Amino acid sequence: MPFQHDLLDLRDLFNFSNLSSFTHNIPVKWVESALRLSESATIRRRRLPSDQVLWLVLGMAIFREEPVHEVARRLNICTKSLASDSLLARSGISHARQRLGSEPVEWLFRETGGHWRHERYPEDEWNGLQVFAMDGALFRTHDTPELREHFGSGNTSTKRQTPFPMLRLVALMNVRSHIIVDAQVSPYRRGEIPLAETFINHIPSRFITLLDKGFWSANLLSLIHQGDDRHWLIPEKKGLIQKVIDTYDEGDELVEMKVSPQARKQHPYLGETWQARRVTYKTKTGHKTILTSLPATEYNAEAIALLYKERWEIELGFRDIKSSMQGNAITLRSKKVDLVYQELWGLLLSYNVIRREAAMAAIQFDRSPSDIRFKAVCDYIAVQLIVMAASNPLSGTGRRLSELRSGIGSLFLERRSRPTTPRTVKISKTRYPAPLK
Repeated sequence: MPFQHDLLDLRDLFNFSNLSSFTHNIPVKWVESALRLSESATIRRRRLPSDQVLWLVLGMAIFREEPVHEVARRLNICTKSLASDSLLARSGISHARQRLGSEPVEWLFRETGGHWRHERYPEDEWNGLQVFAMDGALFRTHDTPELREHFGSGNTSTKRQTPFPMLRLVALMNVRSHIIVDAQVSPYRRGEIPLAETFINHIPSRFITLLDKGFWSANLLSLIHQGDDRHWLIPEKKGLIQKVIDTYDEGDELVEMKVSPQARKQHPYLGETWQARRVTYKTKTGHKTILTSLPATEYNAEAIALLYKERWEIELGFRDIKSSMQGNAITLRSKKVDLVYQELWGLLLSYNVIRREAAMAAIQFDRSPSDIRFKAVCDYIAVQLIVMAASNPLSGTGRRLSELRSGIGSLFLERRSRPTTPRTVKISKTRYPAPLK
């Protein structure tokens, strides 16, 4: 039996005491449900069946610098676990990915995220609330007529289009575990706020989400706050007209703002005004103001100001995806519209699997999931997958899997105190010599 089947086996998703396998993450029944969405699925076993192609898509994200056929060879992906040039033609791999499509991979990402959003980790909560962050990122594709027509691109200052088509990602991330619990992907022309509104109803109760100022929208913020004990935190918009309704303390006030006529026309249920709590605090460069739905009777202003600094964690998550997993390769490798979506959903799913495995290792060592070095874990898992793919006999796979988290446990960050000396501004280098005095 191929080692991938062992990796995808899970009897009890939430049994944290059973730490014997890397892929105690994706149950086989979820994989089978996802593959039923593939319109081209057949009963007969192909040389590259759908379950193996799905594993190949995840492997593409881990081995970004390798060609797809080399990924298949490294992971020994084939019906009989004999991946070679004689059994797997490069064109056959491409056709197999097209048969699978993007929908099963997207479904599997959402299914896993739907379960993992309810998991709790050490230091996972802030005052009883789970902490999420929402932000967007851009990915670019190859410049082909098909991709440019579907995804579109930005305009330059000269009204010319940018060199590459782009697609937009909006993600909701657990800032303590860095797991992406939900996401939306679309062509570039669709904005971040409409994408964010589509998965607001999937957000669980008792949570707070940290947003960038680009998500300023009365409708979006009201949708978040409509849930059971759901809150938001966002920087103040420049030029915002506010009326102080109540003052709780210095730098802590209740303000009222008007809803624009355009927003009320698009969303008739919005009132003419809405209220929020405004917290202003000092920074090294001056003052910063944030607005929140958290009530002053339960949550301290100083703690709220400190909490918003964690919004940067989602930026670190995007960096891990683009830099650590993609090797700073900004352009996705696929050249067909559906395969571009398939590749990106596979990238997000692989990122989540690595993050969750790191979180499980952190629990085993009584550490926080954010203490794990993502790049080191990603490289370590890639090496172990290659070793297990070529392992013989297969009976030894279980033992190797049981050692995986122990190895990850040695990849914790070293917390060092930051230097107290201020940074010095160096003289910028120039190719022109300094004038003689």
